Amino acid sequence: MECASDEGQNMPTVGYLGPPGTFTEQAIFSQPDLAAMNHRPIGSIIDVLRGVSSAEVDLGLVAIENMIEGSVTATLDALAFDTDLFIQREVVINVNLNLMAPPGVALKSVKRVRSYPVAHAQCREYLATHLPAATFEAANSTAEAARALAEGDSDGATAAIAPLRAAEVYGLEVLAEDIADRADNQTRFVLVGADSIAAPTGHDKTSMVVYQRSDVPGSLIGILGEFAARAINLTSLQSRPTKASLGQYCFLLDCEGHIADEVVADALRNLSIKTSRVKFLGSYPSAAANDHDHAQNQIEVQKAAVWLDELRSRILP
Repeated sequence: MECASDEGQNMPTVGYLGPPGTFTEQAIFSQPDLAAMNHRPIGSIIDVLRGVSSAEVDLGLVAIENMIEGSVTATLDALAFDTDLFIQREVVINVNLNLMAPPGVALKSVKRVRSYPVAHAQCREYLATHLPAATFEAANSTAEAARALAEGDSDGATAAIAPLRAAEVYGLEVLAEDIADRADNQTRFVLVGADSIAAPTGHDKTSMVVYQRSDVPGSLIGILGEFAARAINLTSLQSRPTKASLGQYCFLLDCEGHIADEVVADALRNLSIKTSRVKFLGSYPSAAANDHDHAQNQIEVQKAAVWLDELRSRILP
């Protein structure tokens, strides 16, 4: 399904993990420019990213990190190994999880709970207290779990964990609201495109994958040292198996700054020289509240450049 109007026929299409009613769709509507685009729900995260790669959609929005459960490995692995896309933006929204079922199903009769695994894991305390004997059934998304119940895939003993929006879309009754272990839970999404790199804003983040030349003592310290030496703040560091052989890992890093910044470009340049490979995933506007340290670092870099240029001007011919 694709949402479009006469006015939107020339607008870009953004793909997202569907069906309608997912948190990803909610994240789209939190951004006015994305909300005005055409929207195409797609069945899985990897298919969203492949759709961008094959130009079936212009952009894709996918979850990459949850405050409680951590990274969405399907997104990380697809960006690192399966696609060549650039992150254009990050979007952070509050996550509100609710237990819902078809009309007439009572909480005490629920024997199975269906949802996206990450969402289910965020509700452990509620489920252990109120539905300790209920079994879990995995779905491709929270909204998919809700839609399946609404379309007749229900035995009167199955409920779904999904956003309130899904209950509205699919006509389900909410058995319990706000059942997540933490009320302040948030999820970070990334908007990806196939070609362009987002313009610098002065409040940016850069993501990359760094492959080690060989698994030797100190290799990680050498990678981190490139950032420490330039006072670049790392906001995320994760390791993932390269899938080449057991024991081989690569590192996914986020740092403050844009590839247009000379200090960030210099770090990437040195990493490319010293490591096996660096895969650039994008520079894009940061959703973080404060980037003062990075801004001050850029000022110091500019001062140092002026100082060095003045010294070099004194070199005898």
